[in-house]
Amino acid sequence: MGCHGGFNLDEATRRSWYNPEAILKDLRSGMVFVDVGCADGFFSILAAKKVGENGKVYAIDIDTSAIEKLKQKTKAEGLKNITAKVGKAEDTVFCERCADFVFYSMDLHDFSDPARVLQNAKQMIKPNGQLIDLDWKKIEIPFGPPVSIKFSGEQAAGLMRSAGFTTAEVRDAGPYHYLIAARP
Repeated sequence: MGCHGGFNLDEATRRSWYNPEAILKDLRSGMVFVDVGCADGFFSILAAKKVGENGKVYAIDIDTSAIEKLKQKTKAEGLKNITAKVGKAEDTVFCERCADFVFYSMDLHDFSDPARVLQNAKQMIKPNGQLIDLDWKKIEIPFGPPVSIKFSGEQAAGLMRSAGFTTAEVRDAGPYHYLIAARP
């Protein structure tokens, strides 16, 4: 259970908005997944199960209590393939060209320097890897961040192109979100 922007962000709520398994459909055993702005690890936990003991998940968030919750979940589930860290995405590169996936969940607009965060992703991602951004549609809804700070799909794709990524797919991911898949 987590809180994002003053509303409940538990598993049931998320699943009513989008299908997380469909979002992670290309993730396989042995892969490396980087969850940037992971909060309490909803996608980190799902990814850790998919990549298995031969895979690796790196997770970062600026919220110390969220990372503590993620570490508790990791321990409770017996997962040993997650490295969770408190820190700023603008200052973090977990590894060079090691990631099969670099993932943002509803947070690209939250970073103080999204361009720098995407440059860090470019350093971490393998030449054949994917950058995935699941984000809020730039529409007025009664919860979530204010529309004024949300990125439209076109804005987010433009930031990715500026960082050297090629947009492979932009699609709806439920009533409130879009998904962008990009390649280095």
